[in-house]
Amino acid sequence: MPTIAQWIEGARPRTLPNAIAPVLVGTGAAAAVDGAVWWLAVLALVVSLSLIVGVNYANDYSDGIRGTDRVRIGPLRLVGSGLATPQAVKSAAMWSLAVAAVAGLALIVASRTWWLSVPGALCIVGAWFYTGGKRPYGYRALGELAVFLFFGPIAVLGTLYVQTGKINGTAIGCSVAVGAFSAAILVANNLRDIPTDRDSGKRTLAVLLGDKDTRRLYLALVAVPFLITVLLGIENTPALAGLLAIPLLLPPVRRVLRGYTGRRLIPVLRDTAMAMLAWSVATALALALG
Repeated sequence: MPTIAQWIEGARPRTLPNAIAPVLVGTGAAAAVDGAVWWLAVLALVVSLSLIVGVNYANDYSDGIRGTDRVRIGPLRLVGSGLATPQAVKSAAMWSLAVAAVAGLALIVASRTWWLSVPGALCIVGAWFYTGGKRPYGYRALGELAVFLFFGPIAVLGTLYVQTGKINGTAIGCSVAVGAFSAAILVANNLRDIPTDRDSGKRTLAVLLGDKDTRRLYLALVAVPFLITVLLGIENTPALAGLLAIPLLLPPVRRVLRGYTGRRLIPVLRDTAMAMLAWSVATALALALG
């Protein structure tokens, strides 16, 4: 039976910036038009955090029963390590997704944005079938695209819309930036796992692209948010504060450029996530104050 600390580690807390960043930016965009509603933002954050914990447990369960995690380089996996039964981890995933569903429904009712039930349902289904089911899309090189959409445009613009009932160009640009950061984190994860994923038959985008092109993809993705920051700064000078996150990206970029592999790539995920969070905080504050 895993300890509480191991359950927490199994939820992969280092991925939580992926859930926090879009809500911060969406709320900053709402504040920019004097439309921020703090309790709706909190509900959106509950939805986002529950979804990412749910998908992490679901991934642990599905990869574990397939044997994909039998040889594991990255963070602890509960099923693959034998610390928890598959059913226990599956239940944890289902409960997390249930919390996301209930919070999401409350958010929709409170904001009267009924049409958001469609993307909300897609997020929950996407969380399970990322590695679950007979044909998981995460095994078909679609994981990065899904992460970009779910934790980028859907999360950022959804957070904005439930608070203001509107979407604007600035928020769209920011949603692309956050989505690019989130996709970059998954690219780094899959870059690390190319050898074991290839051996287990998991056809991620990194496996298809190969080591060199996956590194190029990572570098391109982490550049996108700062290009968008410069464009935002043309009309809103405070938005250039997002550039302050660049120093946090230097260590992971250096590791990727130097060809690090295996465990030496683990810090890349953490550092990229922290850069995303820093960019999101700076940008949200700039939008709110600018």
